[in-house]
Amino acid sequence: MPEFATHEVFNQPEPLVDINLFETNRALQDALRFNAPGLDPAPLRELGALAGSAGMQAHARLANVHTPELRTHDRFGHRIDEVEFHPSYHALMAAAVQAGLHGTPWASPGGGAPHVLRAAGFMLFTELEPSILCPISMTYAVTPALRGNPAVSKEWAPKLTSRSYDPRLLPFTLKTGVTMGMGMTEKQGGSDVRSNTTRAVSDGADDWGRRFRVTGHKWFFSAPMCDAFLVLANTEAGLSCLFLPRVLPDGSRNALRIQRLKDKLGNKANASSEVEFHDAAAWLVGEEGRGVPMILQMGTMTRLDCALGTSGLMRQALALALHHTEQRVAFGKPLLEQPLMRNVLADLALESEAATALALRLARGYDRRDDAHEAAVARLLTPISKFWICKRGSAFGQEAMECLGGNGYVEENGEGVMARIYREMPVNSIWEGAGNIMALDLLRALRGGDAAAALAHELAPAKGAHPALDRAAAQLPARIEQMATEVEARRLAQEVALAVQGALLAQTAPPAVVDAFCASRLGGDWGQAFGTLSARTDFDAILARALPH
Repeated sequence: MPEFATHEVFNQPEPLVDINLFETNRALQDALRFNAPGLDPAPLRELGALAGSAGMQAHARLANVHTPELRTHDRFGHRIDEVEFHPSYHALMAAAVQAGLHGTPWASPGGGAPHVLRAAGFMLFTELEPSILCPISMTYAVTPALRGNPAVSKEWAPKLTSRSYDPRLLPFTLKTGVTMGMGMTEKQGGSDVRSNTTRAVSDGADDWGRRFRVTGHKWFFSAPMCDAFLVLANTEAGLSCLFLPRVLPDGSRNALRIQRLKDKLGNKANASSEVEFHDAAAWLVGEEGRGVPMILQMGTMTRLDCALGTSGLMRQALALALHHTEQRVAFGKPLLEQPLMRNVLADLALESEAATALALRLARGYDRRDDAHEAAVARLLTPISKFWICKRGSAFGQEAMECLGGNGYVEENGEGVMARIYREMPVNSIWEGAGNIMALDLLRALRGGDAAAALAHELAPAKGAHPALDRAAAQLPARIEQMATEVEARRLAQEVALAVQGALLAQTAPPAVVDAFCASRLGGDWGQAFGTLSARTDFDAILARALPH
């Protein structure tokens, strides 16, 4: 020890770096085998190694420390409305695009499971850095809605599915790849988009169809450096969906003015902005006056990504907690060997695996939309997954952080990954429809008729796996039938989510996981906080399965 040192630093865990995030995630591997048995895992293994590398984790830190900066004018006074990012942001974006996490599944030939493959990759990348996935997610989600304008879709689709990341603000014809975003909410309405005041006036027609001039604003406009956006504006026929590019076909910049960037709790590497449209050019997508159902085709896909993203964050938080407690010694032995800590970690492992199982099952529904049952499952599980998985995220993040003690609460120039996870957790619950919106959407889905039958079909294979699961499945039809008021919609969403998670685990997870999950979440043998599992729980098996090595 040097003469000037006052103490030796010891009993501090090594960073969790240079591991393969796919190969160490057994729950994800089993869920993939269940939902896409013939899937080649090679791309996920490659992405898992990249996302777990020290180099990419350094990019994640730098992109969050050096946050986006708005440049409204150049040094000569010209209006430019550009957001400047750290080079690490672009490195992360390039990696996500190269991995096909944006629009690539839509370019895949028929058959296979491109959406499941992409979903698993999205979860792995979330463990590396979640906030840059906002424009990636919107670019993935836009294709179904953009088909409402066949001319624009035909020209833009090849660039939306390209694996080349091109951040330059140029006409799309000069770019190797493009990204897209959306703008729905305004100051006065938030989720109540029917109160929007932005207006669009007819301006003739051209090769892209009916053209409009848009004047108004958007209050939450994420990733403003995307190449184009779907926005909602009022035409003479009512609220309509419009395609609004940043750069017009003639090379001039559209009249989109970035007012400021949001100072958010988390999601720091991603730029979220407030914008105004000053007679901006835009083209009609879908039927005039039917903008909400048109743009919700995009919103539905981003809700899938909210569930996937939170599942990925749960896995990352769990892995960090397990890694820390394996190395950290307290009261004579590693924290992982302390009985109460084992209960907490096993409980978190159950939650994480159940989230993974539900999110990937939802993704499977988007691979088989031509199948009536799968379409009904996707309609049912989208609001359930978005509500329940995302709602559980914040409590999960806090408990995982507590496993690290004060070290988990420290940022330290962006090196505190657990703190970054905790700040990120709430956003997936809030964006793209908060909890109440999702619970109400579940009621709409159940009124459709096919959803209740699809739910029964999903639960049937797990019959007999656990008494608590059987009771929950038997009670759900009556609960759905008796749901005459909105006031219990959240409770119903929770009950359906837990029953489906239990049924999925019964088909994908070992008995120790199934028994503990069903006994605690469905059988009532559980407290109201993580770490309250029964002493009868097989902690050894659950923790061995969850360890990140």
